[in-house]
Amino acid sequence: MDRYAGFLEEVADDTRQQERHYQLLSALQSLVKELPSSFQQRLSYTTLSDLALALLDGTVFEIVPGVLEIQHLIEKSLYNQRLRLQNEHRVLRQALRQKHQEAQQACRPHNLPVLQVAQQRELEAVEHRIHEEQRAMDRKIVLELDRKVADQQSTLEKAGVAGFYVTTNPQELMLQMNLLELIRKLQQRGCQAGKASLGLGGRWPLPAAQYDQEGSPVPP
Repeated sequence: MDRYAGFLEEVADDTRQQERHYQLLSALQSLVKELPSSFQQRLSYTTLSDLALALLDGTVFEIVPGVLEIQHLIEKSLYNQRLRLQNEHRVLRQALRQKHQEAQQACRPHNLPVLQVAQQRELEAVEHRIHEEQRAMDRKIVLELDRKVADQQSTLEKAGVAGFYVTTNPQELMLQMNLLELIRKLQQRGCQAGKASLGLGGRWPLPAAQYDQEGSPVPP
């Protein structure tokens, strides 16, 4: 009798899992229609079904917010580092400009052309230094974000999320960003409709910091 009851419970569990899988898959198919057609074609029924399976126990819904929060903190830290560097360069330029003005005011007229040539060389050297420091900072930002993207890809791949593996291919990265967006929207839908309805538990990283026309970083 106990064996029969256990069997019935297993059947009931399987049925509930199938129902939850169907609900998640249906929701994913609906959300995919909001994506550009080029990505809709790449998200086959099999891929969406595998993604729905990975989402069943709710673990991925708990992983994704943490992954994105870490990404946000890193982006904010890198942004602040670049902002500090820009402020240092601004102070350096102001100090140099003031130094040059004071030197010209104290200079005798017949020595002024020689002084101006020397000051121009000094200005060019400082601008070269600033340019190189900015390039080094930008390279650091890109490398750090690339490392974080790889960490995120590896984490989600280990969690069994379809479509995720370590890659730097721009098209694959965009596809993974769209998959993350689907998961995020599913999570929002689950919270709005009630976690029980979808059986749920609980932005991809920008490829690099964005800058305005003057070269200043835009806050993440």
